[in-house]
Amino acid sequence: MTGGLDELDPVIHAPKRLAAMAVLSTASTVTFPFLREHLQVSDSDLSKQMSALEKAGYVSVTKDGRGRGGTTSYRITRAGRAAYTRHRRALTAILGG
Repeated sequence: MTGGLDELDPVIHAPKRLAAMAVLSTASTVTFPFLREHLQVSDSDLSKQMSALEKAGYVSVTKDGRGRGGTTSYRITRAGRAAYTRHRRALTAILGG
């Protein structure tokens, strides 16, 4: 079945990671504080979720500065965008939309 269960991505499928990918798919760059507030998760939870996406090659991470003044930003990669698009298509096929 094209666009069905076999197309679901287990890395993206986790609800918090799926929500993060949805945000990243519509922005060029997203900061850690913005994403944390948007997803309403703790710092440690967001770090864990974004590390999984980075490890999969779906997001790139940029860190500017150090300590309290530093900023961490995320950007969806080409591979991440392709995986997110496949995952959305699979969900749509499964849900009948």
